[in-house]
Amino acid sequence: MAMKSVGKIVTAAIASFVLGVGAGSVLHAQGKVPAYSVAEINVKDPDGYTKDFLPKAQANIKEHGGKYLGGGANKAISMSGSPPANRVVLIQFPDMDTLKAFGIKQTQLEADVGNKYASFRAIGIEGIEQK
Repeated sequence: MAMKSVGKIVTAAIASFVLGVGAGSVLHAQGKVPAYSVAEINVKDPDGYTKDFLPKAQANIKEHGGKYLGGGANKAISMSGSPPANRVVLIQFPDMDTLKAFGIKQTQLEADVGNKYASFRAIGIEGIEQK
C-alpha cells in the first residue's frame, strides 16, 4: 500500500513539473507584446511626399508587419501643449525588436528621400500585456 502512495506522489510531482514547464512555455510565448510607433510628420511638399516617399515608407511598414491604427493628413488634434504636425500616424508592430528594425530602415529612408519633402519626429512605445 505504501508503494502505491509513493507512486501516486511521484506521478503527481512529474505531472506538476510537466504542467509547469508547459505553462512557462505559454507565458514565454505571450511575453512578446506589440509595440507602437507614433510619428509626427510636417509635410512641406505634399505632391513629392505622396509620389516619392510615401510608397517607400508604406513598403517598409508592410515589410516589418506594421499595421496602421490611426492618423493621416490633418487627422490629429491638440489636446494640450504644442499643436501636432499636419500628418500624424499610429502604427502597431508585432514587438519592440521589429519596431526597432523598422526604425533603422525608416531613418535611412527619411535621410535618403523623405527629408526633401517633410520633417519627421517619431517615438516607439512598448505595449503592455492585455488582461
